[in-house]
Amino acid sequence: MLHVALPEAGSGAVEVVGEIPPDAPVLADADWPLATPITVQGRFSSAGEGKFYWKVHLETTVRAECRRCLVRVDVPVQLTLGLIFSADDDAPEGEGCYRIPPRTQVLDLSDAVREEVFLAMPQFVECRPDCAGLCPRCGANLNDGPCGCTREADPRWDVLRAVQRTAPPTD
Repeated sequence: MLHVALPEAGSGAVEVVGEIPPDAPVLADADWPLATPITVQGRFSSAGEGKFYWKVHLETTVRAECRRCLVRVDVPVQLTLGLIFSADDDAPEGEGCYRIPPRTQVLDLSDAVREEVFLAMPQFVECRPDCAGLCPRCGANLNDGPCGCTREADPRWDVLRAVQRTAPPTD
């Protein structure tokens, strides 16, 4: 995993290079599985008493499903971040800020990497912008062509169709 010795980082910048494999325990409860390991390359340095700054570049590919047709989609993720780690009890936690537990000598960066990668994922994934989705009747993937189901007009829309036919044209 990704570890950095804080006393060493306190005396000078430390290069942090490594990867987190898709089957790593830190990723066990992740919503989306990884298709490739998370590669990490960065520079971890002191930023004052009990504070550290990590300039890091992360890359991976996350496996997800298209929200319309449920086909597997591999989503590339590339991030360059500046993260702050602080041993101060009053340090705010949140966007890019992480607390260092008391008496920590070797800091595990894996949880921060996991969090940042999954925060970078889009909320919804589509296999392509014009995805036709699934047939609501038979479940066929409409990207492969028409399914053969008969399309009956929903009678609940009849009133709206009537208004549309009688509406004056707009110029």
